[in-house]
Amino acid sequence: MINCNLAHKFNEFLVKKKLIKYTLLSSLSLVLSLAVFSQKILPTDLKKLRAKEDTLMEYSLYLNTDSLPEDRMISDSIFTKTLVRALQIKNSFYYPFDSLLGISKLYSPDTSFRIFTWNITYDDYYSRQRGAIQFRTADGSLKLLPLRDVSEFTDKPQDSARTRSNWIGAMYYNIIKTQFKGKSYYTLFGFDNNNAQSSMKWIEVLTFNERSEPIFGGPFFTYDKDSIPKPPKYRIALEFKKGARVLVNYIEEENLILVDHLISETDQPELQWTFIPDGDQEGFKWENGKWVHIDKVFTYKLQDGQAPVGDPILDSKGNKDEKKLQEKTDKNKTKDNGETPVNYDN
Repeated sequence: MINCNLAHKFNEFLVKKKLIKYTLLSSLSLVLSLAVFSQKILPTDLKKLRAKEDTLMEYSLYLNTDSLPEDRMISDSIFTKTLVRALQIKNSFYYPFDSLLGISKLYSPDTSFRIFTWNITYDDYYSRQRGAIQFRTADGSLKLLPLRDVSEFTDKPQDSARTRSNWIGAMYYNIIKTQFKGKSYYTLFGFDNNNAQSSMKWIEVLTFNERSEPIFGGPFFTYDKDSIPKPPKYRIALEFKKGARVLVNYIEEENLILVDHLISETDQPELQWTFIPDGDQEGFKWENGKWVHIDKVFTYKLQDGQAPVGDPILDSKGNKDEKKLQEKTDKNKTKDNGETPVNYDN
């Protein structure tokens, strides 16, 4: 078991390394793109936006950290009104609002819109998300659609498409774009604080209808290729133990969505707040306009007691490979500055 865990941890390290690289490259590309567009903001409007940002920064801090729920609610209300006023300033779409901590501000990869989301916590067992979509407009005017979180009123969030009026709230941390037959699909990855015992992560596909209205979800997650096929899901939801680190994200180098497989640490699968990652990953691959489920992305064919072996010194019969042993010895003697290794045998 220990050796298998080592293999899983090594795989987790590689996945996280790839994710960081992808995130940095994507962020750099977006920053360069927006830097060009931001020149559209007039100096007078830029001054107004910076002043609004100072106020927003203050209230974003309060709505996330105030100890009293009534104070957090007041701060949330002031923040929302101030944000709308700030976005009414011409070409505000290109202003990043970088200093707003605890507020997600995600641009779509094609910069056709951005989505604001944040969390408001009322008590340990009740929190809700706020959100709005701002569209890029040719004349710099504001086109803003607020999102209404109705999570508390639905028992089956995974089996329905939603509009902005009955949104399943989440604070989004990533967005990717895929296409099929000329239509754009935006896959959102979100976090939900949920309650005192568990947190949640969501994956869902955002599309826009002929009136440019957002539609959240749809039968995009299919299980047709599983050994036991299941009906498609309209969105993916994972509930897990509070504080557990759970991977749910798109890994560009793998061309996959990777999702940690969860198990109950107390062998009580009916209690999702006991769920933690077990080291395996499931996946979804974009094919023909759908995210197709892969039951197990990485397969380790290890026998009990074995560990991953990169370059063994012994052959299958247990005999030493003297040449390989010498090569490794020389390599170990090499100094960090790249100098030629000293031959201690002479």
